[in-house]
Amino acid sequence: MSTPISKLFDLTGQVALVTGGSRGLGLQMAEALGEAGAKVMLVSRKAADLEEAAAHLSAKGIDARWIAADASKPEEVQRVVDETMHRLCQIDILINNAGATWGAPAEDYPLEAWDKVMNLNIRSLFLFAQAVGKASMIPRKRGRIINVASIAGLSGSIDVKFIAYGTSKGAAVNFTRTLAGEWGAYGITVNALAPGFFPSKMTKGVLEHFGADKLAAGAPLKRLGDDDDLKGAVLLFASAAGKHITGQILAVDGGVSAVHGGG
Repeated sequence: MSTPISKLFDLTGQVALVTGGSRGLGLQMAEALGEAGAKVMLVSRKAADLEEAAAHLSAKGIDARWIAADASKPEEVQRVVDETMHRLCQIDILINNAGATWGAPAEDYPLEAWDKVMNLNIRSLFLFAQAVGKASMIPRKRGRIINVASIAGLSGSIDVKFIAYGTSKGAAVNFTRTLAGEWGAYGITVNALAPGFFPSKMTKGVLEHFGADKLAAGAPLKRLGDDDDLKGAVLLFASAAGKHITGQILAVDGGVSAVHGGG
């Protein structure tokens, strides 16, 4: 017997942990999961931003909590997972969204910048997936992991000088596929979203340098992403509607990767 569509997308009773959840794409995804019924735990470095984000979600009737932590540090990751398990008893959905970027030509790229970007953009995905998997998903034989990659991880780039960012997002793509293969036996799906250009604090410099209108013109849909464009995709991967989808990378980019190979 088939399941009603409203039930397939219903997350009532589930707990979602969202890293980088205090603003931008992370907050957009948290809002979608919360509106579908999930309790949401937001994680980022700044308590003030988290308080504001949690208040925004609470005003929409969403059960939102927060923990301030640095996702690049193993001890902080474990603290977040332990505290979430203590407060909410389970973690059904992990959104690995925390990220950073740094622009510089490859020949002059600072090693400290490389380490910062790689530690947050790929090492933290591993740390959170491992900790959440061991604490909740593997013992319960269920879970949804959604990594935020980028179209920058689908191809190289000539114009944008961000070698660590592009490399980290390419790693996120293969991390997603590899973990999906390994953890399918536990009933855990692992997928990735690959956003194109969305206005955000992280993309502000690129949008200003190249021009938002020019970047939008390069997309088949002639637009940038907005405050709703990741909601349907993240809900598909997080819910029972996506239970037979794993190891997949979904570009949400207005068609840029279809015609330009990723960026």
